[in-house]
Amino acid sequence: MTPRAATPPALAVVPRATYRVQLHSDFGFADATALVPYWAALGISHLYTSPLLRARPGSRHGYDVVDHGQLNPELGTRADFDRLVDTLHRHGMGLLMDIVPNHMGVLSGDNAWWLDVLENGAASAHAQCFDIDWRSADPALTGRVLLPILGDQYGVILERGELRLGFEPARGYFTLSYFEHQLPVDPAAYGTLLRAALQVLPAGSDADRLEALAAAFDRLPPHGTPDAAARQRRQREKTALKVQLAAQVQARPAWSAAIDAAVATLNGSAGDAKTFDALDALIESQPYRLAQWRVAGDEINYRRFFDINELAALRMEEPAVFEATHRLIFELVLSGAVDGLRIDHPDGLADPAGYFRQLQRRYAQLAGLPAVAGDAAPGALPLYVVVEKIVAAHEAVPRDWAVHGTTGYRFANVVNGLMIDAGAKKRLDRVWRAFVGDEAEDFETLAWQGRHVVMDGPMAGELTVLAGALLRLAREDRRTRDFTLNGLRRALAEVVASFPVYRTYVVATPSAQDLRYIDWAIGLARRRSLAADASVFDFLRRVMVGQPLPGAPAGLAARYLAFAHRLQQYTSPVAAKGIEDTALYRHHRLISVNDVGGEPDAFGVTRAAFHAASKDRALHRPATLLATSTHDAKRSEDVRLRIDVISEMPAAWRLTVRRWSRMNRSHLREVDGRRAPSRNDEYLLYQTLVGSLPAGTLDEAALGVYAQRVEQAMLKSARESKAVTSWINPNADYEAALSSYVQVLLQPRDSNLFLADLQANAAVFAWYGALNGVAMATLKNLSPGVPDTYQGHEAIELSLVDPDNRRAIDYALRRGWLADATAVAALPQRADALRGWLAAAPDGRAKFYASWRALQLRQSHEAMLRNAAYVPLEVRGARARHVVAFARCDAEQVVVVVATRLFASLGLAVGELPVGAVWNDTEVVWPAAKLPAVSVLDDAVSGRQHDVSGGTLALAELLRDFPVAALAGQLAPR
Repeated sequence: MTPRAATPPALAVVPRATYRVQLHSDFGFADATALVPYWAALGISHLYTSPLLRARPGSRHGYDVVDHGQLNPELGTRADFDRLVDTLHRHGMGLLMDIVPNHMGVLSGDNAWWLDVLENGAASAHAQCFDIDWRSADPALTGRVLLPILGDQYGVILERGELRLGFEPARGYFTLSYFEHQLPVDPAAYGTLLRAALQVLPAGSDADRLEALAAAFDRLPPHGTPDAAARQRRQREKTALKVQLAAQVQARPAWSAAIDAAVATLNGSAGDAKTFDALDALIESQPYRLAQWRVAGDEINYRRFFDINELAALRMEEPAVFEATHRLIFELVLSGAVDGLRIDHPDGLADPAGYFRQLQRRYAQLAGLPAVAGDAAPGALPLYVVVEKIVAAHEAVPRDWAVHGTTGYRFANVVNGLMIDAGAKKRLDRVWRAFVGDEAEDFETLAWQGRHVVMDGPMAGELTVLAGALLRLAREDRRTRDFTLNGLRRALAEVVASFPVYRTYVVATPSAQDLRYIDWAIGLARRRSLAADASVFDFLRRVMVGQPLPGAPAGLAARYLAFAHRLQQYTSPVAAKGIEDTALYRHHRLISVNDVGGEPDAFGVTRAAFHAASKDRALHRPATLLATSTHDAKRSEDVRLRIDVISEMPAAWRLTVRRWSRMNRSHLREVDGRRAPSRNDEYLLYQTLVGSLPAGTLDEAALGVYAQRVEQAMLKSARESKAVTSWINPNADYEAALSSYVQVLLQPRDSNLFLADLQANAAVFAWYGALNGVAMATLKNLSPGVPDTYQGHEAIELSLVDPDNRRAIDYALRRGWLADATAVAALPQRADALRGWLAAAPDGRAKFYASWRALQLRQSHEAMLRNAAYVPLEVRGARARHVVAFARCDAEQVVVVVATRLFASLGLAVGELPVGAVWNDTEVVWPAAKLPAVSVLDDAVSGRQHDVSGGTLALAELLRDFPVAALAGQLAPR
């Protein structure tokens, strides 16, 4: 492939605007290539893709990478990828690639590194790639890795004959299979298997040769050998011996028949337990322990991505692992094919800051660029990097991270909060609690409970390992040796459950921010704990900051820090599973705030807070991504924007849900003595329906598809909440009742009064939500940062939680809209077209037009907007609270953004346009003290010019035909 540039640029290529796509077998490189002209015309500078490296076959997301050395063949060939890159470059675009340094896909026989670990244990060349505890306190796991893949108890599975030994003569390779799982057999055990074949080998079949080969396998160093030279000899000799075995078997058919006969005998006979003893002994000698999948929560001894057994964590802090996993990535970046990287789940890494420094330094070294300073500011970095990081409202991304920013979760919650009436929090809280009764709980309590649910269930094993390590540390100092295992485990769990952020980042010494959060967690845990000896929390704090008591044994501080590093990698997945995947599925006061990085108690965002966040971003992270929807979102931005409208009409909502509940009570069932679905799930369902019901009339087929989508989202929500059912212990009766409830509520029958009522009411939310979308699109695409559009969301997309948000996008419709919008923008008068599109806002065209015009303005003012100052603009008048306005400027140019909000409380009927005289005396004030004068501003939305010489912009004129304005002009010299 022809490189984009002869030499890599010294500074990062910062995107102007990105467009995120989810690539998979049904939407690969060729499909993306065909859409490049559309994205370029939309105003996008960079295609932003899901992971491109080889993932598990059939993967729809790409995060289960199994080979870092090649592109995913399901997306297309390397030639297809090169054509995509070439097409991007010819249209002035680039590529931002998602990468996964934290983990790999395992357990399914398609990861060569993992299979080598299973074959050779700690003697594997890849044993240090994965974060495996080879020195488990459990004797059954010492030197072995737990494989929780069985559907029942090990002995039951064995004696049913479901574990089958096999032999592949072409490779000289013994395997152990369990349905789709193909597991290697330790080569050091081949001697035993070959001697079993000797027992049935006919005379005159070179038995002595087979015995010699068996003896050679016997001499292989064991899989648990600690000696490095012995491990290397094992790797070298076991490969040669298998090649020799394959050749000998092919040359001697009698050997093959004897091995097959021995294998058949070892596989036993169902119903005769003793016939499985030899196979059991063979399995027990392997470097892995087969176990029922339920065992994972308690005994797993490899670090996972959250609680997913099929995703094993990598030890990215090891230089060899870093190099092996980034070789192809750097090749793509150095060739100019890729301009930047999105880093998935950096909180799982042992040292995120160190990883980012290594990433930038290694790229600079390979590119022949000047070395990257350890304290380099984002603007001085050679490679554009953003990170997937949950940032709490009270948290700052560490300044020593060599990144340009995050993937935009925080912005998504801030801009969505702007569309919520913050004053309705107490009223909506009363509505929710009155409806669901004792199922309601405050969010702080739910988050605390959710973390404990995770630590008591799927992540209990990791907590046990940490508690054991903490006990060993306690016993190294006689002043702390009397702490007990159970006491330490309880205290540790309480501290983890009390963390105010996902994790800290202590490496050698804690930062001021780290200390704040550690003390915060310790203080909360101490108050919540009923422990008899509260001094355990003092000990735990010393360990977490790496500061033993004075006079402690030599080296204890380093061991404290090693524990702290591992604990930090635990608090993050516990928070993610306990909050994102538990508490947010239980707290249903207003579900539009229940999303990744969301904080339900931070209900609504004031204009002042929005301005403060924008100003801070402009100063410190001007190249961070701005997201409004992502592949991780529980609901698309347009679903959330509809649900936000509930905050503007809490009284009407209270009456509506009461009426619906009465209408539907005959469809309820009783499961385990309780109503099904629960009142909390019913309340969730009604919000989901008003948020996602497609606009307009649905035929029977379309309604059936929609009902199925809602049913799947509700089932996922119920399982994630773990209140009545869960992924680990599904409550089939409850789930059947929930599914039936959804289906009967959405049946297209004349007697379905609820459906008719729903459609009438959903039209109200669709109208105001669509207007919210027009405003959000304008704000996002012109705010400080790099706006990101999730696939299809330049228009209205009513998607629910994955996999629903990976549905195919109607790009033909969008290309048609782009052609229409381009034609209208060329007209001297756009008023009729704009009003027409606005009148039909729920179809998505108005949002599309706002997105396109804002992106076009960003493109024409790219250089200025990249580092422009942010100036909040005062709005005054009767309807000032419904308007947010700001200016972006440098010494010569200015861009002014005016967007409207809280449409439902404007007092306008559905269909009545929020334009023109509606705004009465409301006006935007020009900040003469902060900005030089400007006489004329050109509106990229309406195409009209506006005189600012009077010092104000009257909204009745500015928003005559559309509810947003995106203005640009030249500043007069001072």
